[in-house]
Amino acid sequence: MPRYLEENERIKHDYATYLRHAKGQDDASIDKARAAIRRFEESTKFKPFKKFHRQQAADFKDFLGKQKNVKTGKPLGFSTVDSTLRLVKGFFHWLVSRPGFKRVLTYADVEYFNNTLKAGRVAHTQRQIPYPSMQQAAHAFQAMPFETEFQKRDKALFAFFMLTGARDGAVASLKLKHVNIDLGHVFQDAREVNTKAAKAIHCQFFPVDAAYRNCLAAWVTYLSEVKLFGPEDALFPKAKVGVVDGHGFANLGLAREGYSNAAKLNTIIRAAFAAVQMPQYTPHAFRKTLTHYGSDVCPNPEAFKAWSMNLGHEKVATTINSYLPVTTERQMELIRNMRR
Repeated sequence: MPRYLEENERIKHDYATYLRHAKGQDDASIDKARAAIRRFEESTKFKPFKKFHRQQAADFKDFLGKQKNVKTGKPLGFSTVDSTLRLVKGFFHWLVSRPGFKRVLTYADVEYFNNTLKAGRVAHTQRQIPYPSMQQAAHAFQAMPFETEFQKRDKALFAFFMLTGARDGAVASLKLKHVNIDLGHVFQDAREVNTKAAKAIHCQFFPVDAAYRNCLAAWVTYLSEVKLFGPEDALFPKAKVGVVDGHGFANLGLAREGYSNAAKLNTIIRAAFAAVQMPQYTPHAFRKTLTHYGSDVCPNPEAFKAWSMNLGHEKVATTINSYLPVTTERQMELIRNMRR
């Protein structure tokens, strides 16, 4: 069985160009679309797109139902299947108007990629995402050592997440110039920082335990005065790897560049919680921690609006729906308590 078809590859290349320049999508979004289309090709054994029949769409759903997650070995999740169908449907919706496809493909055919109503509802059901309490976060933070330069970096990273609630991808790309310790201010400049939706974000340190700010300040001082880092150097640099005689490859200290993605940052935070026998919370869970904390300490709606903006949200509803959902049971409890 062929692993690719040249005419399909040309069409996929054109579609990627369309997504980038007409829809303004970034490389990550385009890669997801490519991966979804690749799954469809695998289900048809790489038949030409011009040989499309609506039965292929129906068969594709069955194909996805039999696929396994590469990492877990479990069937694909409802959300994965739903997003894959949506991405492939978008591709064929674009194909309908392409030269040579009007006779073999209609918009009605494309509708066959729709997920079942039940599976779609399950895919979009909000899950309860676990998050650490302020006390749990403080306990994990206090247990982190602060001796070697890598330990200093890791503990300062934990502190930074608690001070800002910034997204891990953005933090991985931050430079020293983006942080003002004296003012307690972080500027996530979308021209250089990998923010969500390329949005520039001004963030003031949240009013959390002073130990977090002190730790971050000590780290920035260490980078500036001991390592002689400049404004263009990474706030949380990766390790410099080189060859050591008799030992092969080894860490040679801190590089001046940051990590290309957030994977290492996730590992550091998860390890900090694991070290104190807690669930391995991720950096993103801190956003929920801080949202719940903000709902307790903000004195009025305007203050909570500022808190929401500090997390990078334009609308308070986004913060509440994402990190402060109210279950039906909690709804009943809150209303009952108002009578007292």
